[in-house]
Amino acid sequence: MPERVDERGAEPSPPPEGRGRYPHGGAGEPGGERGGPLRAFGLAEVYNPSMVPTLRPGDQLVVQYGAVVRPGDVVVVRHPFRQDLLIVKRAVERRDGGWWVQGDNPYVTNDSREFGAVPDELVIARAWVRLRSPRGIQRSPRAALSWALSAVRPLRADRSLSRRLRAR
Repeated sequence: MPERVDERGAEPSPPPEGRGRYPHGGAGEPGGERGGPLRAFGLAEVYNPSMVPTLRPGDQLVVQYGAVVRPGDVVVVRHPFRQDLLIVKRAVERRDGGWWVQGDNPYVTNDSREFGAVPDELVIARAWVRLRSPRGIQRSPRAALSWALSAVRPLRADRSLSRRLRAR
């Protein structure tokens, strides 16, 4: 099943005639002169299990367009063969021709193992924070507190659970 990401509040209005398109920051683009610094941020929703256990379907991501990508970062990329399809992957390493990206779930191979390195212009955003929605009704204060502590988590390469699991 192909992976899909739903962007919310991320796509700005189309740029004026003759201007460039995002994500590299011109007028009318995230981070551009008209949008201001907050315009470079948006929300994306994860729909598929390719990043389990780090991300689950239904998780929301706060993403920054045009951010510097480092190995280990979670990124939103345009699929090289279907550029209308956005996917969430981990940037593993920089190679000739772009970024090698892989999902954290070894059973889903819709990543660079299938389509090769992703060119820089197709890496559109870096995920900063994961927002996890509650599963069911939180009936006790302890359950609500436990959910609240785990629902919002920064996505940093050095603290990723999946990275620790792979190191074993």
